[in-house]
Amino acid sequence: MIVTTTPTVEGYQIAEYKGIVVGEAILGANVFRDIFAGITDIIGGRSGAYEESLAEARDTALKELEERAAEKGATAVVGVDLDYEVINNMLMVSASGTAVVLG
Repeated sequence: MIVTTTPTVEGYQIAEYKGIVVGEAILGANVFRDIFAGITDIIGGRSGAYEESLAEARDTALKELEERAAEKGATAVVGVDLDYEVINNMLMVSASGTAVVLG
């Protein structure tokens, strides 16, 4: 399945619109990660633990997005937008887009 942030897919025409699809992932933040991330931020480094959690959440949200599009019979998702939020020490990633059938 093609998943893209663009409104069209080069070389293809959109034959049918299947509607908006959304994938979400919420991951809990580990207390020890929070402590080490704070120390890393203070000394100017990068927080590998947060980067890994963010990548995992993004991958999960995009996978869920693809699954929901496939359930609608879509062959692609266009106009994908990724949103990131921290809610009560939890990381939420939301991916949304329009499921389409390419012709």
